[in-house]
Amino acid sequence: MQGNPTQEETHGQILLDKKDIPTETEVPPTTNSRTRRLMALGGAGLLAAGVIGGLSLVASKSEKQAPSEPSQTATNAIPVETLKVEPVSSYQVQRSYTGEITARRTSKVGFERSGQLAQLFVEEGDRVTAGQPLAKLDTRNLQAQRQQLQAQRDRALAKLEQLQNGPRTEDIEAARANVRNLEKELQLKKKQRSRREYLYHEGAISREHRDEFRYQQEALAARLDEARSRLQKLLNGTRQEEIAAQRATVRELEASINNIHVTLDKSVLKAPFTGTVSQRNFDEGTVVQAGQPVVRLVENSSPEARIGLPAQFARTLQPGTSQTVQVGSQKFSATVASILPEVDPQTRTQVVVLNLEATAISYASPGQTVRMHRTKTIETQGYWVPLSALTQSVRGLWTCYVVVPSSQGQGWQVQQQTVEILHQNSDRAFVRGTLQANQRLVANGTHRLVPGQQVRPVTATANQPNANQQAQLSQQ
Repeated sequence: MQGNPTQEETHGQILLDKKDIPTETEVPPTTNSRTRRLMALGGAGLLAAGVIGGLSLVASKSEKQAPSEPSQTATNAIPVETLKVEPVSSYQVQRSYTGEITARRTSKVGFERSGQLAQLFVEEGDRVTAGQPLAKLDTRNLQAQRQQLQAQRDRALAKLEQLQNGPRTEDIEAARANVRNLEKELQLKKKQRSRREYLYHEGAISREHRDEFRYQQEALAARLDEARSRLQKLLNGTRQEEIAAQRATVRELEASINNIHVTLDKSVLKAPFTGTVSQRNFDEGTVVQAGQPVVRLVENSSPEARIGLPAQFARTLQPGTSQTVQVGSQKFSATVASILPEVDPQTRTQVVVLNLEATAISYASPGQTVRMHRTKTIETQGYWVPLSALTQSVRGLWTCYVVVPSSQGQGWQVQQQTVEILHQNSDRAFVRGTLQANQRLVANGTHRLVPGQQVRPVTATANQPNANQQAQLSQQ
């Protein structure tokens, strides 16, 4: 079967036919040339009929492949990707709250008295145990005071023992001998005075000489009374009041010595708990004041996390419950230890103290940032839509386009809807407004559209989730 002539053959045939057309100067065509012209015109007619048949076949195939829409699409319609919006009753908001890793105990350790720093036994970064010496002050003056007080205490103890034993026999005999001696001297003075009185009355001596002997006799009598009292005291023994007073003196000296011992003990700075030396402030030879920090000690036990949460979130936590916190890229289990009662006046948050698990010691150091993630479900009606479908409008509102049947009765057109963004998450937003359930939303390319414009809807590609899938992803 002979095929239809190509376009080039037809074109060549037409050119040939033009050459055969007679002009005003040419001779009228002969019968053969007229026959050839008729054959050429018949071939061109057959070619035109074939082209028209082919176009009709393509048009019928296009009609079969077109979607079953209410009417055919207009010739100037813009293709747009659409997705069906489905209503949801809530959305979830994930909040991240930041806190700090702290040690359970941190102390700036210093001496209770001032003095010269004689020795430092640790360096920064050293691990120490409770009671381990960290530094020492010069104690030479305290040791001298202790020796002096010890000597005074020994003397007081010896006197106390003497009082408790009572007077010795030798002392009593010596006192008696002294009394007897004074009695004889007094007798002699009395006789001498009697003689002096006689001589005075005879005029042999002066009155002054007589008074001198009288005063000597009286003084000797006073000494005798004193000696007798001393002897009686020895005979009576030591009084209990004297023994008690001496015991009090001994206790006072012992208390002073104990005070020196305490001061000497406080001259050695010791670690109050097991930890790590994080800071050393002085070197040997420095004179430090009482209470001035010498080293800073951080406890080595499991760290704590202190995170500020809104009061309404903090009230939902209970001490002893387990939570998950994040330090850097690591996540750890933590137990709520306590919730501080006061709300910070600046941040309006309530501090929650959490004890991290033991494995966190190697990863979490005091001062690091710690985060806690909390999810809140907000009950409200709305739709999840992609951000690419929204265009900013006025008064804080946004607009989007939905596809509706054309008002002309043929194809589709876009209709503008006004919405309010309630929540934004990555590349999607939760909105509410004039959108209706199951409407076909233009997913992107809204900058090309105007209200009422003719469009040709195309279902969104598989990698573009619809609103219902986005809501499910958010809830996950």
